[in-house]
Amino acid sequence: MLRLGDRSVAWVPPLLLLTAIAVADYNTTGEFRIISWIVLVPGIAAAICGVWGTALFAVLAMAAYTAVDNAWPHQFQAGLPDFILVAAGGVLATLACAVRVRGERRALHMRDVADTVRRTVLRPLPPGWGGLDHAGVYLTADTQARVGGDFYDIQPGPHGTRVLVGDVQGKGLGAVETASVLLGAFREAGYHEAELAVVAERLETRMARHRDYSGALGRDDGDRFATAVLLGFPADRTGVVDAVVFGHEPPLAVGAGGVRTLPVGGGLPLGYRDLAPGPPRVCRVAVADDETLLLVTDGVTEARDAAGHFYRLADDVTRAVTADPRVAAPAPLVAVVRDGTLRHSGGHLADDTTAFAVRRTRMTGGEGHEGGRSPS
Repeated sequence: MLRLGDRSVAWVPPLLLLTAIAVADYNTTGEFRIISWIVLVPGIAAAICGVWGTALFAVLAMAAYTAVDNAWPHQFQAGLPDFILVAAGGVLATLACAVRVRGERRALHMRDVADTVRRTVLRPLPPGWGGLDHAGVYLTADTQARVGGDFYDIQPGPHGTRVLVGDVQGKGLGAVETASVLLGAFREAGYHEAELAVVAERLETRMARHRDYSGALGRDDGDRFATAVLLGFPADRTGVVDAVVFGHEPPLAVGAGGVRTLPVGGGLPLGYRDLAPGPPRVCRVAVADDETLLLVTDGVTEARDAAGHFYRLADDVTRAVTADPRVAAPAPLVAVVRDGTLRHSGGHLADDTTAFAVRRTRMTGGEGHEGGRSPS
């Protein structure tokens, strides 16, 4: 609102106020002087201008005060006391502006740090990455935060393309750290390991190591866990997908023919291996070429309306696909989920909300990893 094209017009409001006060005082009677109100000018400038701009308006305010006050006969002059008021107001406004600008710079720096963390946890994914058409939407429950404990990623490799979507228990920097740890393990294991079960084992092991590390530091989040879905699109076969579910909502397969829940068995969340020792269960299920796999976190499935009713995701998606089969594509599909969740909850999210949709666009064998080089 204070820019015109590429140019700042923040100086216009205080300049108009200065002019208005000077003209009004000049055209009033001597018994009613308002020139001392010019102390408001550097105060307004301090809120919207830079430090040097505020200092300039402080000087202009003193100069205008002197010129207008001296234009009156001596018996009507406001005199030295009001001049001191204007001068002191200008100095204080300049100091306040310096504090404001410093705070804004600190806030911008923190935003840059948060954006860097977000790109680490939710890195940008190129179109068609790993031979998959994909789209994702992420909404934080905290409107001031830019990243939370939800995460997703795609990792292509010589053994096919792997997809991971998950939700770390809890909030705050501890959840972000755990998500980053799991993604780091996924990006390495997802590329190098031939078997999806081994990738799942690596994730479980990394979670256990991170919990041991947090406990050794004396943190109170040493029992943190994460739910997740790990998908594998084999390099040598189309029409199927391998899945490992760690205590998470199973994926929905969405196509022009309708919506169905993938028949994949659910295991315990990452971090609870000691309760059910043994290798993770990998399920291979058939997926049609035109079906999109939709994965969401509990911010979607546990969204409530004013009456306390949960959001019925499958029903909402079914209605959308029935009305327009093109909604089954990843981008419009996650948009439907986003809009439906916000509409159902009235815009008040109780938890971080993620929807991620993928479907195969072409054979992924040998594609996406540039002749054996590990992608970033």
